[in-house]
Amino acid sequence: MEYRKIKDQDKEENVADIEDAHPKSGSGAGIVDKPKIGIQEGSEWKRKSLVTIALTVLTSSQGILIAWSKRAGKYDYSITTANFLVETLKCALSLIALTRTWEREGITEDNKPWSAPKMQPNLHPRHTWLSTTLEEIKVYPIPAALYLIKNLLQYYIFMYVDAPSYQILKNLNIISTGVLYRIILRRKLTEIQWSAYILLCIGCTTAELTSSSDRVLQTPLQGWIMAIVMALLSGFAGVYTELIIKKRPSRNINVQNFWLYIFGMIFNVGAMLTQDHDDIMNKGFFHGYSLITICMIINHALSGIAVSMVMKYADNIVKVYSTSVAMLLTAFISMILFRFHLTLPFVLGSMVVSVSVYLHSKGKAPR
Repeated sequence: MEYRKIKDQDKEENVADIEDAHPKSGSGAGIVDKPKIGIQEGSEWKRKSLVTIALTVLTSSQGILIAWSKRAGKYDYSITTANFLVETLKCALSLIALTRTWEREGITEDNKPWSAPKMQPNLHPRHTWLSTTLEEIKVYPIPAALYLIKNLLQYYIFMYVDAPSYQILKNLNIISTGVLYRIILRRKLTEIQWSAYILLCIGCTTAELTSSSDRVLQTPLQGWIMAIVMALLSGFAGVYTELIIKKRPSRNINVQNFWLYIFGMIFNVGAMLTQDHDDIMNKGFFHGYSLITICMIINHALSGIAVSMVMKYADNIVKVYSTSVAMLLTAFISMILFRFHLTLPFVLGSMVVSVSVYLHSKGKAPR
């Protein structure tokens, strides 16, 4: 899943609401409007529940949809066109979010990737021109290229792993991200977090144990190598993206996402031309697409937004809970769709991975 920074304004809004519930002058001073606070807490609980359910469903269905989109062990559609459509949909959703921000807050220096040479007072933002400095956008090609490689590997790894194994192994990016943050950003890791990394490795290995006499681990070496490479790419891209955000922290996140997705689309065009040019020209852009493929594309685009919603409206425990439930939910659905055999090592490994993710979340050092 991609690293995204969301400005968390919930706490400020909650404080403002509570202060409004305490009149500061007049005969009603000091009286707390308890029904208002109760309604607010109930609304917040519903919002957290919806975000949790959405993230759990999207996370668990991600691997299932990729595996389900294969036919006879291969993809009938072009994975580069599918990845291009994912980036295009993300870019469109960022533009929609920006439009809502403009209508709510107006156009500012921090939320406009567009500007007209002479801005008319009543000119709608949609009619302005794309303009920004080279200094700002030149940093986005690197993370966009890293995410491109990682996202394409996401399809190829399913040649060697099943959906439940993928759900387990992709947690390795927690280790790569943490270690890279320590090396590059000098972010301190606690003893609890280091212990969580060790547990995570043990859990992933345990979940992949098999009773077959041919091999010890269910996933072959190629699958492990791809999982580790994906984890490293995800970690590097996440760290680099955070460096970009810290360079201008007041910049609207949707503007930054917009430019990241624009370069992602450009690089995907290059991948289509070099990898699937003949198939696209002879069979068409959408050859081999099915309803499952379309659902997979929408799922990939919405997954990043769901993580952002968790960071804004919920907390990290929600993400941990969703990750843990998604691993088991993926396994149970795979039993029905793909005749996946649920084994004791897989269940125990999943539990160890869940505990390690929780410890990593709770063991963060204060900044």
